Amino acid sequence: MAADRRLPRIVFIAILLIVVVGLLQPFRSSSRYHAPATARPPIPFVPSSFDWTTVSQHHPSNFIHTLPPDSPKKLGRVQHHFADYQHDAATEARRDAVRAAFTKSWDSYKKHAWLRDELAPVSGGGKTTFGGLAATLVDALDTLWIMDLKDDFYLAATAATALDFANTTETSFNLFETTIRHLGGLLGAYDLSGEPALLQKARELGDMLYMAFDTPNRLPGFWLNFADARAGGQLAGTNDPSACPSSLSLEFTRLSQLTADPKYYDAVSRVTDFLERTQNATTLPGMWPKLLNFRDEQAGSGTDYTLGALADSLYEYLPKMGILLGGGAPRYEAMHRAAMAVVVDHLLVRPMLPDEDKHNRDVLFSGDAVVRPGTVERVPEGQHLSCFTGGMFALGGRVFDIPKHVEIGERLARGCAWAYDAFPTGLMPEIFGIVACESIDGPCPWDEERWKAEGGAGLKKGFANARDPRYILRPEAIESIFLLYRMTGKEELRDIAWRMFEAVMKGTETPLGNSAIADVTVTGETEKLDSMESFWLAETLKYFYLVFSPPGVISLDEYVLNTEAHPFRRPEGAGRNP
Repeated sequence: MAADRRLPRIVFIAILLIVVVGLLQPFRSSSRYHAPATARPPIPFVPSSFDWTTVSQHHPSNFIHTLPPDSPKKLGRVQHHFADYQHDAATEARRDAVRAAFTKSWDSYKKHAWLRDELAPVSGGGKTTFGGLAATLVDALDTLWIMDLKDDFYLAATAATALDFANTTETSFNLFETTIRHLGGLLGAYDLSGEPALLQKARELGDMLYMAFDTPNRLPGFWLNFADARAGGQLAGTNDPSACPSSLSLEFTRLSQLTADPKYYDAVSRVTDFLERTQNATTLPGMWPKLLNFRDEQAGSGTDYTLGALADSLYEYLPKMGILLGGGAPRYEAMHRAAMAVVVDHLLVRPMLPDEDKHNRDVLFSGDAVVRPGTVERVPEGQHLSCFTGGMFALGGRVFDIPKHVEIGERLARGCAWAYDAFPTGLMPEIFGIVACESIDGPCPWDEERWKAEGGAGLKKGFANARDPRYILRPEAIESIFLLYRMTGKEELRDIAWRMFEAVMKGTETPLGNSAIADVTVTGETEKLDSMESFWLAETLKYFYLVFSPPGVISLDEYVLNTEAHPFRRPEGAGRNP
């Protein structure tokens, strides 16, 4: 009789389990794409007040790009073999110092700017800079997890999964920034924690951002305008930064991998189709100009080329997409190789340095190029933004077996580190001019007369000017130092990183956290600009923390980082070498 009484209960439990599994199924694909489940009670998901999937597409696709199959060709190993790695007390003390800097800024954000986009690190209070949707909170989620600040992670994640993306006073969102910070932040936090609500919130946001692709040619504009999206009136831009529509691919692809819904991958694949089709039809074949006509799908009129502002992450995402797709889409490798060949020929610059600085004579910077009738002019101007190129060159060199590019990557990374040391604050300016050698290799003797004619008064030899002398807490220099350390295992790169960190703290620290400063060329007290963008917690301090962490923490053979340093798990078995 007891067995008879248990039978209905067993049947009920079985049915309940089937229902629960069925409800979770829309947010699951193959386990090879997913993070391990958490042991804590699940974070609740609170849906936004408007569901964008209820809005019909006015310009639907007539076919869908699907995720490519695994490639039989294995990608190269990214990380150095740290066979004898020992994590010593001195390195752990450095890591603790970075964690303390993060905790100070985060605690001030919690106290003075909770759920605001940014903390004002001098005056206190919060700022609304990205639609009022807690940009710093979402951007910092995976850093909290990585630094083992789990209580704060769950506090922030619970707030993030309750955000109402429809509750904003803005009429439009910046598609690029919302994708890399919010969508990337949610996906990275999910890939580390396995919390289903984070993926649900990412999918909800992805459905909103997907509406930006509802244009006549399925290419997005710079802004997602809510009224136009509902009415079907969106158009791609005719003079948009090339990086913006071209730097959504990692986030949308990862969302397709995790949800088994190909529509997100399809959306960004159409941008890649345009880039692939126009790569050799520009005024500098192999690269794309700073500004592109996405509406008419033309790229042949621009004459200005850069790896800095307006174009940067277009190039950054080419090798990273190859990695995330496990080599299954070889066009990303082909496009990367073609672009980098042109960069080497026309954009890279080497500063002319005197004998007393001869140990740095091999360093490089990424400059600009301008196409003029019959010639390509190399513009020897560097940007802090373009310091990511060291890591990009080296990453592509490792996974696509281009050893020369690993060497170039290290020269670029060391160039930015040298630029930090070159200024009184120990910090690099936003934009600076370089007195350049004739070529990036070969002899480059010091020319005192040329230096007197071109060099900047009061600046270290090698610099022509500091056109924008601000430092705004940017991550790109330490990003490349971190990546090169993980790829080469050279311990001196950690010492460089520590020197950079000490300079950042000395020049930017405030009672509440850290602030952008007005001028890196001054001696003494720096002028604080009362700005602490979300990438300070999402990227800069994360990279400083990781460079002093054991190499298995966010291994580059297990994760690929988006342009906001959010770690996306590489699918198991997809082109990965052990």
